[in-house]
Parts: sequence; structure tokens; C-alpha cells
Amino acid sequence: MQYRKLGKTGFEISEISLGTWQVGGKWGSAFDDKNAEAIIEKAIEGGVNFIDTADVYSDGLSEAAVARVVKRHQGRIYVASKCGRKISPHTNAGYTPQVLRSFVEISLRNMKLDTLDLIQLHCPPWEALYRPEIFELFDKLKSEGKIRNLGVSVEKVEEGLKAITYPNVTTIQIIFNMFRQRPSDLFFAEAKKADVGIIVRVPLASGLLTGTYSKQTNFGPQDHRTFNRQGAAFDKGETFAGIDYETGLAAVEELKKLFPGVSNLAPYALKWILSFPEVSCIIPGASRPEQVDSNSESLSLPALTAEQIAGIRRIYEERIKPKVHWLW
Repeated sequence: MQYRKLGKTGFEISEISLGTWQVGGKWGSAFDDKNAEAIIEKAIEGGVNFIDTADVYSDGLSEAAVARVVKRHQGRIYVASKCGRKISPHTNAGYTPQVLRSFVEISLRNMKLDTLDLIQLHCPPWEALYRPEIFELFDKLKSEGKIRNLGVSVEKVEEGLKAITYPNVTTIQIIFNMFRQRPSDLFFAEAKKADVGIIVRVPLASGLLTGTYSKQTNFGPQDHRTFNRQGAAFDKGETFAGIDYETGLAAVEELKKLFPGVSNLAPYALKWILSFPEVSCIIPGASRPEQVDSNSESLSLPALTAEQIAGIRRIYEERIKPKVHWLW
């Protein structure tokens, strides 16, 4: 495992870290404690020392599973959670310092912690980013010893640019992958200037960039890759990175030509993200322990060639950019 600095937090964290959205099983299924703990254990055994979770992931069960496993290990493991998505309806009016404070305190109880290494606003409404009192709350929580750092998880580049104008924002979590390249055009440089860490989520475009899906793939009715393709439940960009499934499949076939003989593109998709030095870490998810091994394969790959990098950009420009570039 290689490690990178997480912006002004000063944390040295694993390049390939772990996102825990689905560690307890597939979307919509009952939470499986045994499976969740096996995935988290596997990640830590492989050198992962940064784990991202959220209070809404299985209504706190993901946070609790992370805490149980982390407590078994003596090495320093950084835990990040998120708050705000429990507000329903998820609107600016619901964002109050009192409500957000209560969420942080519930997360601390879920994880049996005194202090959170990193708490992130969980894709807040655009208007909430223009309310200094929201950000001032987290200075108070830090002075009380309840958090060490504040970050913001965002949907759009512009949200990230606004969030980093607050000096107490130390990290931004953002979607970035071969099908969502806009963050590297401007945001990365601005985050670097502000010494803000970049946490990359949805690195495989909901698995599309593994290259193992087809038109016949059946995700099941309770899977967000079925019901959220048009953004019916939450932001469309969280599912297949916002690209229409059939368009994505066609682009993946073009990508495969850049990596002949490769059956699983996932390690190469992660390697491409790591070629950007501004990225602090990637948080691929896993619903099975063996997927953790697949994610870590990128670490042993040689650097992508100039031809491969140029080809990835060409495919994006020709097939993907007109569909998603200016939306997120």
C-alpha cells in the first residue's frame, strides 16, 4: 500500500481506502454484520487506514460495523463519517446547526467514539453552502473535542469550489472517474492551492468501468442501478456517474481496446485516477471481501502509458463529455 497526505488534516492515508455504502450487502438487502466486518478486516489487513462511512448507510449499522473492526486493531486507522442526508425532505431549510450537531453526536454514539477524525457534510443543498453559521458549528464541535476535521461531500464541481472558500474545510469528496473527468480540469488545481484533500468516490461508475456488464446484466429491482438511472431516488450522477447505461457500455468497449487481454478494467480505472497527484485517496466500495483484493490490484500495476492516457481522454471527449461534462 502507498500513502498520501489528506490535505491540511495532515493524515497520511492509504491511496486505496474503503467506502462502506454497501459493505453490509447489496442495496436494499438486510444488513449482514458478518459480511461487513469481513470486508473491513480484509481492507485493513491490506494496508487500508482510512474508512469512509455515513449515518445513513443502513441507518447507522455501517458506522457501528466500522467501529467494531477498527477497535480490534492497534494501528492508526482514520474514520470519516458524513451527516445531513437524514434531513427529509433534503432541503436547505432543514439544515440547522442544532440538527447537524445532533447527527454528529449520534454518529459518535454509533461508533462509541469521543472524537471523529473527519465529519463531512453529505452532499448538502447548494444554498446551505452560503450559510456561514453551518460551517461555524463545526469550529465549535472541534473546540469541544467532538471532531478533528470538517469536509464536504459534493455532487458538482461548483459546490466543491464554494466549499473550499471556508477555511475550516479540509477535504472534499467528489465523483471522479474515466466517465467524470471535469474535476481535473479546474477543481483539482484550486483544491491543491487551498491544501484541501481530495477523496474520490464512485471511481468505477457503479461498476460500469469494470467492463464486466452487458445489456443482459440484471441488477434487480432494489438495486439503485435499476431504479435510479434517471435520478428518481437521489442525484442521477451517483448511478453510473450520470451516464446513460447503454452509452456507458459502448464507451467501455472502446476502453477495452486500450487494455487488450484484460478481463477486469477496475484496477486500470483506479490506476488512472491515482495518476493525478492531487488525489489523496480513492474510496471504492465492496459488497464482498474478494472485491477488496480486486481494488488493490491497481497498486501493483505499472503506470499507464501516454497512449493509454490519451486514449481514455479521447473516448471521454467523443462519447461521454457531451452527456455529462457540464451537468456535474
